[in-house]
Amino acid sequence: MYTDFFKTFSEQAEKNLQPYLKFNQLITKNVEMLTELQLNAIRTYSEMGLTQMRAASQIKDITSLTAFNSQQLSVLTKFSQQMMDDSNKLQSIAKEFKDDVESLTSENLKTVTPV
Repeated sequence: MYTDFFKTFSEQAEKNLQPYLKFNQLITKNVEMLTELQLNAIRTYSEMGLTQMRAASQIKDITSLTAFNSQQLSVLTKFSQQMMDDSNKLQSIAKEFKDDVESLTSENLKTVTPV
């Protein structure tokens, strides 16, 4: 008798907590993706900055200054492209999260709403 009661209680608790578990897993997945994106961005931008600092520290005369300045347009183009790529990745992650939350919400509403 008590075994059946605890088994039923356990099954109901698991069923009731299932939406929270799925939502927490979704949040964790999203945080992992955002963290990876941010770490990659930090690495990329810091490498670009350090490369520019090294290049600027090699300026010795007018010729090297001219060469450095002529490279700045390509560096800015690369930087701009990297920012666009990161922005697109962030938008993709946000859209995927939104779609997953909407899917989870509609799934949960189906289980709650009588048909």
